[in-house]
Amino acid sequence: MTAIDAQSLELVCPAGTPAALRTAIDAGADAVYCGFRDETNARNFPGLNFSRDEMRASIDYAHARGAKVLIAINTFARAGDPGPWRHAIDDASALAADAVILADIGLLSYAARTHPGLRLHLSVQAAAASSAAITYYEKAFGVKRVVLPRVLSLAEIALVTRSISCETETFAFGGLCVMTEGRCSLSSYATGKSPNINGVCSPASHVSYRADSGSLVSRLGDFTINRFTPDQPVGYPTLCKGRFKTTVGEGYLFEEPVSLDARPLLPGLKKAGVRAIKIEGRQRSRAYIKAVVSAFRESLDALNGGRPDPIDSLALMTEGQTVTAGAYKKAWR
Repeated sequence: MTAIDAQSLELVCPAGTPAALRTAIDAGADAVYCGFRDETNARNFPGLNFSRDEMRASIDYAHARGAKVLIAINTFARAGDPGPWRHAIDDASALAADAVILADIGLLSYAARTHPGLRLHLSVQAAAASSAAITYYEKAFGVKRVVLPRVLSLAEIALVTRSISCETETFAFGGLCVMTEGRCSLSSYATGKSPNINGVCSPASHVSYRADSGSLVSRLGDFTINRFTPDQPVGYPTLCKGRFKTTVGEGYLFEEPVSLDARPLLPGLKKAGVRAIKIEGRQRSRAYIKAVVSAFRESLDALNGGRPDPIDSLALMTEGQTVTAGAYKKAWR
């Protein structure tokens, strides 16, 4: 693993399980983000996340190898019942996490007041996309890093970064979200479970598939999301990536099933002043983690060493086996 210096991009990688955390670190992650096994984090799926004992052992594993652990407590506390979220912050501090990732203003206030030595990162769920919004979080709560929403171009990221004093982190690979970064009213409407409170977008308990006239139909709750012919790759049924019939035709109304791959843009992100790049996918397999983290480690090492980037295809690790530069280029403007 390459040591991080002040000019290098930090590689922040996902881990849904202790095994995935070890895989990410062994593949070259500089930092890993993960969550407790409850609704305090936005990937609250069965079989994922960490008990307190597992988190302690995982932090020890990371620190022994020079890596950091960032604990995501990035859902919004229930009205009148902030206890589980506050306990998560208390435990993250006691376990010597390198930072907590928060979105809820009340939880940011609690963390800043109760654990002044705990490093605070602002979650992408806070949707802070302007220098004025980010400066507020810096001054009010002492936030040290902000994860920028996936709606900014490279030029906009550079402008924001020059106007603030905290670090910026941007997504570089994985799923995209057309909602305000996880605030998905569509998923809540279809399943009755809020990604912001329950920590689950399109929960597996509400997903079903069935064969129909030679096609495979995917459903979320009571809604048909997509229909696939035998030669088409089958995507997970999230409403934002569904196909819809409208008065102007049938197709992907909100977003196509593609994934972000910003490896060609790493030099531009570094020049823009970005401090860290983030891979999405806490619910992904260890094979995904190993392949994507290894590829990004190689790309960053090449960038830091002034060498050409040997970019290999990661299409098999993406939704729809297709990649995009997302909003970074904003080609539609």
